[in-house]
Order: sequence, then C-alpha cells, then structure tokens
Amino acid sequence: MSIDTTFLRRCIASLERAVEGIERHEVDDDVMYDIYRAACVKEFELVLEQSGKLLRKRLAAWFASNRQADRLHFKDLFRHAARHDLISPDAVERWLRYRDNRNDTAHDYGENFAEATLKLLPNSIGDARALADIIDRADDA
Repeated sequence: MSIDTTFLRRCIASLERAVEGIERHEVDDDVMYDIYRAACVKEFELVLEQSGKLLRKRLAAWFASNRQADRLHFKDLFRHAARHDLISPDAVERWLRYRDNRNDTAHDYGENFAEATLKLLPNSIGDARALADIIDRADDA
C-alpha cells in the first residue's frame, strides 16, 4: 500500500517559508512578524497532525487490524515507530515535546506559547522531513 506524503511535504514547505518570513521581520511593532508567527504555529500544527495520520497508516502493518492502529494515541504512534526501528528513541522524545507544545498552544494562542513554538521549529522541520522520507521508503520495501 502506498502512502501519499504530498500534503505533509507541502505543509513542511509552507512551514519553512513561514520561518523564512519571520526571520526577515523584527518582533517589535511589526505586524508582518505577527502574521508569520501565526503562520508558523498553524503550519506546525498541520505538520504534527499529518505526521501522526501518516505514521498511523504506516504502523498498521504491524497490527492484527487497522482498528488496533487507529486506537493508538499520537504519542503511542511514535513510541511504536521506535519499537519497529522506524525512528530513533531521541526522535520520539522530540516528537513528544512537539505534541506537548501543540497541546499548550491549542489552549492558549498567547505570545509566549507562540514564541516557544518558534524555538522548536528548526528541529521539528528536520524531523518531519525525515519522517516523510521514512514513510516513503517503506513503500519501496
């Protein structure tokens, strides 16, 4: 079964562009900074959701039924991915941090949470690219 990573890769590219945009603007009194920061947070959320969705599809092969894989919570998906040598334990810890941050921003879109998200973006973009590659490579197996 082929898993289409096109939308995930598009979200990653959008996130990269938003990061590039925010780097061109000053924090103080620049509405464009606020716009790019909001775009970064939203694309970060989309990348997380798509990553979990596609990883769930990839992991289904290790379960007796798709229903078992469907019951896994986001964090458990990544733990199972490490268990099956799809990602490293260090990557799992980073993904769990990304999810915790996303859960925090979902309840409070304040400036502090958004700024905390920005600090995670360099690693999260790399991890998301690596995950998309892993999902694509599994199609070749």
